[in-house]
Amino acid sequence: MSFGNRTVIVTGAAGNLGGAVARVFADLGANLVLVDLKREGLERAFGSENDQRSFAPANLLEMTAATGVAQAALARFGRIDVLCNIAGGFRMGEKVHETSDENWNFLFDINTRTLLHAVRAVVPHMVAAGGGKIVNVGAFAAQKGVAQMGAYTASKGTVIRMTEAMAGELREKNINVNCVLPTIIDTPENRAAMPKANPAKWVAPADLANVIVFLASDGARAVHGAAVPVTSLS
Repeated sequence: MSFGNRTVIVTGAAGNLGGAVARVFADLGANLVLVDLKREGLERAFGSENDQRSFAPANLLEMTAATGVAQAALARFGRIDVLCNIAGGFRMGEKVHETSDENWNFLFDINTRTLLHAVRAVVPHMVAAGGGKIVNVGAFAAQKGVAQMGAYTASKGTVIRMTEAMAGELREKNINVNCVLPTIIDTPENRAAMPKANPAKWVAPADLANVIVFLASDGARAVHGAAVPVTSLS
């Protein structure tokens, strides 16, 4: 796979998975537009900007900010070839009938509204350019409802349905839209939250990143609307 002269937008880039995705694309020669809430977080994760790496701090809950990301990518690199919607979040513990508005809104905002705003900003440019790739992050658990995870599985289930709908709408525009469904990702935060668990049974960010990059590659040009489970080998 090669992404030389292609421009990739990665949302949630300062996080564990976003950083892993960005590093794989960088190794394959892509121009990167890295998106997260704060420039400071991007600088901690990646150091400074360079000829192939641009920072685009933005609150993707604001449509104007998402539009600004797309405009910045075009101004810097002249094209947008790939959008990886990595931004997302997790909360659990409430029964459905006890779910707070705060947690419901948080999960749907971070998992679905950020995605919606990003594709609103980017897709028209992909259509005009004649094609592109979009990869979203769902969750393995979101294939069905799970007790005390109702709001989370509902929001990530919505990501799957949005992916399928977009794939149906955009495949004839030469735009592939797919998503990955990881189980628990091996991050420092998850290790701290579950100290008695065996992280060898979790998904390494680099392994998940490789699947995301494949779905963004020419090798996946015949894949549309897939929800690809990504689980540990253990």
